[in-house]
Amino acid sequence: MIRNEKAHMHMLRSFALLLFLSLTGTAALGDSETAPIRDSKQPVDEAYTAKINKYTTQPFFTSPLVDYLPASKNVPTPEAVLGDVAGAPGILPYAEDVYKYMRLLEKASPRVKVFSIGKTEEGREMIAVAVSSPENLKNLEENRARLAKLADPRTIKLDDEEADRLVAQAVPVYYITGTIHSPETGAPTALMELAYRLAVDESPYIREIRDGLITLITPVVEVDGRDRMVDIYRWHLSHPKDFYPPLIYWGKYVAHDNNRDAMGVTLKLTENVLNTYVRWKAQVLHDLHESVPYLYDNTAGDGPFNAWVDPILTDEWEMIGWRNVSDMTKFGMPGVFTHGVFDTWSPGYLMFIAAMHNGISRLYETFGNGGADTLPRTLDPEEYARTWYRQNPPLPRVLWSQRDNNNYEQTGLLTSLHYFNENKALFLKNFYLKAKRSVTKPGAEGPAAYVLPADDPRASSQAELLRVLQKQAVEISRATAVFTVALPVKKSAKPKKDAKDTKEKETPPAPTTREFPAGSYIVRMDQPYSRIADALLDYQYWSPDDPQKTPYDDTGWTFGELFGVQVTRVTDPKVLDVAVERVKEIRAPAGVSGDGTIYAINNNAEPALATLRYKLPDASIDAAEEPFESGGKKFTRGSFVLRNVSRAQLNDAISDLGLQASPVSAMPSVKAHPVRAARVAFVHTWLSTQAEGWWRIALDNLGIPYDYISTQIVAKTSDLHAKYDVILFPPVGFFSSPTAIINGLPSAWGNPLPWKNTPETPNLVGKNDSTDDMRPGLGWEGVANLQNFVAQGGVLLTATDTSRFALSIGLADGVSVSNAQKMKIVGSVVGTRLVDAASPIAYGYDEKLSAYCDNGPVFSLSSVSGARGFRRLGGEMHTRPTGRGTADDPDFAIGRPGAEVPDEPKSEIWETPVLTDEQLHNNFRVIPPANRARVIFRYADSKELLVSGLVEGGDEIAQHPAVVDVPTGNGHVVLFSINPIYRGETRGTYALVLNTILNFDNLNAGRKLAEK
Repeated sequence: MIRNEKAHMHMLRSFALLLFLSLTGTAALGDSETAPIRDSKQPVDEAYTAKINKYTTQPFFTSPLVDYLPASKNVPTPEAVLGDVAGAPGILPYAEDVYKYMRLLEKASPRVKVFSIGKTEEGREMIAVAVSSPENLKNLEENRARLAKLADPRTIKLDDEEADRLVAQAVPVYYITGTIHSPETGAPTALMELAYRLAVDESPYIREIRDGLITLITPVVEVDGRDRMVDIYRWHLSHPKDFYPPLIYWGKYVAHDNNRDAMGVTLKLTENVLNTYVRWKAQVLHDLHESVPYLYDNTAGDGPFNAWVDPILTDEWEMIGWRNVSDMTKFGMPGVFTHGVFDTWSPGYLMFIAAMHNGISRLYETFGNGGADTLPRTLDPEEYARTWYRQNPPLPRVLWSQRDNNNYEQTGLLTSLHYFNENKALFLKNFYLKAKRSVTKPGAEGPAAYVLPADDPRASSQAELLRVLQKQAVEISRATAVFTVALPVKKSAKPKKDAKDTKEKETPPAPTTREFPAGSYIVRMDQPYSRIADALLDYQYWSPDDPQKTPYDDTGWTFGELFGVQVTRVTDPKVLDVAVERVKEIRAPAGVSGDGTIYAINNNAEPALATLRYKLPDASIDAAEEPFESGGKKFTRGSFVLRNVSRAQLNDAISDLGLQASPVSAMPSVKAHPVRAARVAFVHTWLSTQAEGWWRIALDNLGIPYDYISTQIVAKTSDLHAKYDVILFPPVGFFSSPTAIINGLPSAWGNPLPWKNTPETPNLVGKNDSTDDMRPGLGWEGVANLQNFVAQGGVLLTATDTSRFALSIGLADGVSVSNAQKMKIVGSVVGTRLVDAASPIAYGYDEKLSAYCDNGPVFSLSSVSGARGFRRLGGEMHTRPTGRGTADDPDFAIGRPGAEVPDEPKSEIWETPVLTDEQLHNNFRVIPPANRARVIFRYADSKELLVSGLVEGGDEIAQHPAVVDVPTGNGHVVLFSINPIYRGETRGTYALVLNTILNFDNLNAGRKLAEK
């Protein structure tokens, strides 16, 4: 029976190959293309090949490229480490096992070299494996030098002929990365076997790849998460009848969002891959994922494409993607397609490192089972429907194995590698041309440069933004003298149709100029990686009328706005004539300017101030509640006044923080309050740690200490205020309804879901949290404990979905939340406006502040306990009833004298509505003025709401509160509708959280109470 099945499968594969060859030519696919057939002279590893066939569930789930394994006397197969073939059921290797095998390959074959490329946050190694001919590997540095000249055409004076000579000599680098998403488990074994094939196979098809390319492989990107996922899978194998816990932590900080870090480069895995790509001068970055049957090349979707990518690249996406589909379809493999619904707009994906650095970004979604089990899989109708871009769709129901997945991954990669090699002259020339077009950008589409002024008051935040650009390999220059540039003339408003003199010619607006001080930073656009700088610093606009109605990710990300620093886009080419010096290390001006016993540091809402408070635990620090002057210098509200610290101590503390301190002769005469180092608890759920991880990494990088506790610990701790001053409850993200936060995961059935280190699961708990059972949530005891914490004087800070939760359980009276009906704000930068500058939460901020919003909750206020504030759209409408006179005249009632109509109380949309005398009469539900919500920031008016991205139906949230401080008992609940800490991109709003922490026991400072 087994023998017959094997013979049948072999016959079908042979038929598929014959069909392929009959369609494309026998020995060659054209005059210059080599057929994908094995070398009949090279022995096959029969035992390994038999297992490949055994674990492949259908003959059409493989190809003639991977349905066998060539034998080698000297080079070990993956079985040497795995104990079975790649893709075998029940086998999921740890990253260390994958590395062990790659190093065995390196030891056994001169065609393989392994490089260490960095460490993760938890100290695990990341590697890159180069596979090529011995000659190519021997000459890596010479080849890198050639590629470096193509990558930076300035080195060859933009000489196309010299570029052609380099193209003819250079060997391209094709960089493949796997398993950035830890539950997507198949890539490591596929890449182990791929490395073996590329090193051992002597077929002309594979040999051409090996001789013509350097294939660079990082088999595991998210190493910390990989080891946790293997732990969970092994726990599942030991408890086959039990539910196994979900992968709540991937890396130390974030889960799925690790593939959204290519802009901010906050995570080590992003930084390591980016550095590797740039150092190797690679032409392709091809990232492997697993969520779509059976192979979806989603590099090029249906738009809108990112506005800053070169059109040469968009052509390359289509060329390679559709050729991939064609080759695999000819093999008889169903479910291979490209295009799809992915929009390719955001540059935050790991693969986009290549797109933004003049290479080719690619991404596969194949079909993974979240482990190594062979499972029946039933698809949704839309997944197996035939569409114009998916003419050979997946099957509605199949038995699917990890081996099937590995077959698709390897086949796709091999056909891509071969096609790329056959056309390497074209792609290398394109690599050069994209770099050249980046260098010549100022004279083409522009701009000429971006300028960040030397006198920006937020110098440390400016420095952080510039460091992000440097991580992206962007060159930063600094002006050595004052300079002036012309600014674009703004279009004047169109004259009204009823203008009195339409014949009179309008006076054209006068051109404007701006002078920048010496020391201003200039990010010139005449450099190879100008594209990434332009994409991060420019504004984005996603039209509400765009045919794409479901953006895949964020639509706006303008870094100058999100960092809260000044960035000027300059189109004047004269900026390139400014005398500059290249900057290697970005350091904001810092230090103490003189001797004294009292020092002052201006508050410009820079996160470094919070770092300073914790770095100087013994210093006495006060926050001025009003602006003041000293020694001819002006200091803003919230400025630090320091005592009990020497100049040397203070200078050491602030030298790396970008802060400047000045001595003052005496304590300022304005009112001040102490700034104490708050005891902070950081609360997470066991539902999702996706969003809160970005908050943790921000606090860790700033050196803000906290206790990391779960909602289960909150439920068990009745005396929270005895331990903590501030509780941060950041956004939950997935599964974040108030009911889910309280109830947790279903526990009325099933088994406990442990998250703890055991001999079976040695890697689950790294630097995070543990529990015997993930299922219990906050519970009503936890709700009561949070209520007591606030009542006793604690500060609870919430954001987006946790703000909604806090309001749902009555923690903040006088504030209600409503669901948007038509509003669509998809990961955008929006405008907010300062309402209460005297609030300590607002210290250091200006009147306008840009913030990140993703359909944030709509807050409304009320003066009556338990009442629901009404969402008001746009301006208020107070019109008189129908009657006599004009719209401004009073009506009358026949037969009696006219009565004076009292003025109707009016309030702004963000304000607490004013109560009438009638409403106040004997109304014990009226909230006393001291207990009413205090709005710190509101959303901008609807016309000014959009800063960058997509805002549709913004009237629903315009002018509504964005940041609210609600006194509750002796404490406070601080509610955010925006998300102030997100993906390392929103440094400009970090201080809203940090100010709350620093001023936890004085949040009522500067508060003005209503008269009634």
